[in-house]
Amino acid sequence: MLNRRSFLAAGTAGLALPSVLRAETVGFAPAPQAVRIKTDYAPGQILVLPRSYYLYLVTEPGVAMRYGVGVGKAGLEFTGSAVIGAKKEWPTWRPTNEMIERDPVAYGKFKDNDYVQPGGPSNPLGARALYLFENGRDTYFRIHGTTAPSTIGTSVSNGCIRLRNEHVMDLYERVPVGTTVTVL
Repeated sequence: MLNRRSFLAAGTAGLALPSVLRAETVGFAPAPQAVRIKTDYAPGQILVLPRSYYLYLVTEPGVAMRYGVGVGKAGLEFTGSAVIGAKKEWPTWRPTNEMIERDPVAYGKFKDNDYVQPGGPSNPLGARALYLFENGRDTYFRIHGTTAPSTIGTSVSNGCIRLRNEHVMDLYERVPVGTTVTVL
């Protein structure tokens, strides 16, 4: 369901896209690469542009490492600013109650119990997870790896931002807890 917040965020993202980047390559390229970015953004900051399916880690003034991402389906995406409040290697996972309610067929094994899927190669969060917090509270949105790399460059998740496992492992090593994440 499209709410006012999502509508405004999408409109803002559309207007902000040209002003965020100076140079854009033609076509979608999910592999990490260094790109030029406006100098308005501080080194260490993460920017996510869901409409273009890219995450940018600002590495120095005017330069960022760009990663291809998969993002949330319409109405499920995170927008705004958060900080990385926790980081985990091979994280455990359990869908939220809203996810179980929305799709009981996909998440049926989690209904009416406390089962948590252990970390590992078959876990949907993949190899690493960066937990997004607002005002000291977990948002339940993550930047994480994936067991479905073909979904990078699409809007298919329940709101999280996903990267290929090898790319999230690289990002994980580059950013500390406390890093600011802005999703436009």
